Amino acid sequence: MSTAKNRVNRRGFLKGAAASTAAGAVALVVPSPASVSATTMDETPVPLTPEQAAQSVAAADVDPSPTEPVFTVDHAGSDFMVDVLKTLDFEYIAANPASSFRGLHESFINYGGNKSPEWITCCHEEVAVNIANGYYAVAGKPMAVVTFAPSGLHHATMGIYGSYSGHSPTYLIVSDFLDAAERRPSVDWAGHSMLDPASVVRDFLKWDDTPASLQHFAESAVRAYKMAMTEPRGPIMIVADTSLQENPVPNRSKLHIPKLTLTSPPVGDSGAVAEVAKLLVAAENPLIIAGEVARDEEGMRLLVELAETLQAPVQGGGRGMPNQHPLSGAGNVRNADVILGLNNHDGLYQFLHHFRDQQERSSESLIKPGTKVITISSYDLYMKGNYQNVDRYTEVDIAMGADPQTTLPSLIEACKKLITPERRRVFEERGKRYATVSAQALERLRVECTYGWDANPLSQRRVGVEVWDVIKEKDWAAVGEGGGRLWKVDKFYRTMGGANGGGVGGSLPLGIGAALAHKKHGRLCVRMQKDGDMMYVNSALWTATHHRIPMLFVMHNNRAYHAEVMHLQRMSNRRQRGVQYARTGMPGATITDPNIDFAMLARSMGAYAEGPISDPKDLRPALLRAVARVEKGEVALVDTVVQPR
Repeated sequence: MSTAKNRVNRRGFLKGAAASTAAGAVALVVPSPASVSATTMDETPVPLTPEQAAQSVAAADVDPSPTEPVFTVDHAGSDFMVDVLKTLDFEYIAANPASSFRGLHESFINYGGNKSPEWITCCHEEVAVNIANGYYAVAGKPMAVVTFAPSGLHHATMGIYGSYSGHSPTYLIVSDFLDAAERRPSVDWAGHSMLDPASVVRDFLKWDDTPASLQHFAESAVRAYKMAMTEPRGPIMIVADTSLQENPVPNRSKLHIPKLTLTSPPVGDSGAVAEVAKLLVAAENPLIIAGEVARDEEGMRLLVELAETLQAPVQGGGRGMPNQHPLSGAGNVRNADVILGLNNHDGLYQFLHHFRDQQERSSESLIKPGTKVITISSYDLYMKGNYQNVDRYTEVDIAMGADPQTTLPSLIEACKKLITPERRRVFEERGKRYATVSAQALERLRVECTYGWDANPLSQRRVGVEVWDVIKEKDWAAVGEGGGRLWKVDKFYRTMGGANGGGVGGSLPLGIGAALAHKKHGRLCVRMQKDGDMMYVNSALWTATHHRIPMLFVMHNNRAYHAEVMHLQRMSNRRQRGVQYARTGMPGATITDPNIDFAMLARSMGAYAEGPISDPKDLRPALLRAVARVEKGEVALVDTVVQPR
């Protein structure tokens, strides 16, 4: 039997033959030119010198094929790409694997050591993008996502639209075979190549580029990060050519990775700030309508300071306002004489108008004549036209194109300078009134939560109260919908804001991405998970268990897309077609027959799970067991069957 040591290839054999022939070349002869022309006259061979013999054998050693196959590469282009991306301080990179970015994938694992960033394996591209969106909502910095054109990119589109609508700076790397001569027959043409991949999603990208060289990649990769993080933030895309990934780096010493310098957020004009301060201090009933104001704990502190300086109520608030603060949620648009809107990403129109969704639709203004409306928003600085996510145009008196969090310090200082002792007394009295109203509203909410307390299926409010009672003494974070105002939000990280920008189906991976960012802090992450949303990309559960991302899912399982059930019933009422589906839900909007066993689904992907639970007495014990599992580092799910609303 032959062994590897004894195997001889063609090249080795011929080289050996050349050496032995040179040693005994006198015995090896070929016809000389003269003898060729006279072979019929003289058949005597002409002896060769050793040099001539060696040259003859070397010539025979030339491969007759046009090119010699190359099987290895020492310094692949994707290694340099990893060097570039490591300078951008990514903690994680999420992807569903694909052959057209096999070079980059391999480099991240073997060359980059699967650290900074660590590869997060996803079973669907929408999962990958939404995990990145959720991660940003907590970490405050981008997470990278890799996919491929066109198929993977098409799967990712809803998540990317969520990035755009939610102003998340998701960093997208999309592989593509740009050079037709490099494509494998069939597969690389049909499923892995486009002329312009970004055209699929350019309407909801902030910026994109297709680098033609490794140096181009380095500069565009750094520029892309800077663009994504410049206010207003948004998703970007870099196309990574597959050949550029897999071909060797010609000369590494000639390549340069630029330094990243982030752009400072824009501050409001000092004159405009002074004018706004005058209006707010002079107002008898100022109202702050806050959108996505705060990026971090400092942003929350600043919004609270502005509200308390003026004793002005704050509606909306997002993550910027503690939800049980006496000024949170108070006030009335109809009574306000000065309204300050801060980064309302859908616009102020919905807050300032009453819309009637009747057969003949109409809207009316809620503000009284003479009310001054002011906006401070970075969203005014960047807008696109095709996707209408800005609401109707709102008439305002002062519009500052600026970042609210960066502008608040100067606005607070300007207000403080104008507050006289008399105005301070007025503010204090106003604050006391709002504190009383707030306390009464909170107590009324507690009473309302007792309605239907023993109902079977469970009341949604009871589920929220029971979960709160189990987690309230822990360092908790709601990674998605929580339990409303009864869950005391006193820190910025307790919630995650509007990361998705709307839509159904992406919320499950959003929560997982947020929990991933919380993981290193050891926080107890809880998500109230809707059943319809769960069924879109429930493979994300596997990613959570596989990567040991501890979190608790509590299902809001009402076995229907109940918002659509109500819309359909409204249509039936409007068209006078009866209420026969009011109790069971109209076909096409219910999730029954069969009922989905979410606990079984979760267990199949490695999570601890209990349920379905519809009896109130079984709820608290199940929650306690599930929380204990999460605190051990596991994923847990409690399937609660609840009332429709």
